Amino acid sequence: MQPTLQPVTLQKIGNEFAIAWSDGTESYLALETLRRHCPCAACCGEPDVTGHVDLPKPPEFTPASFDLKGWRLVGGYAIEPHWNDGHRSGLYSYPHLRKLAAQD
Repeated sequence: MQPTLQPVTLQKIGNEFAIAWSDGTESYLALETLRRHCPCAACCGEPDVTGHVDLPKPPEFTPASFDLKGWRLVGGYAIEPHWNDGHRSGLYSYPHLRKLAAQD
C-alpha cells in the first residue's frame, strides 16, 4: 500500500503558493490560478439529486480575491485557503492541487 500524499511545507511566496510534498516533489501555483479554480459550490455549482449542475453567477474578482491571507489543513486530505476578500469555502484536495500545479 502506498503512503498517502501529504504536504510537508506550505508557503506563500510572492504571488505563488508553494507546496513541498511528502514524495519529495514541489508544486508552485499562481495565486490567481488557485482562486480561479476554487472547487466550492458557490464558485462551481453543485449537482442536484438528478446530477444536473446549475452554475452560479461567476464571482466578481477584485485584487483582494487573489491575495492569500492564510490557510488551514482540513483532515488529511485538503487545504482551505482564506482570501483577503473574505472567501474561504473552497476545500482543495491534495490531488486537485497537484493537478492544478501540473497545468499551471
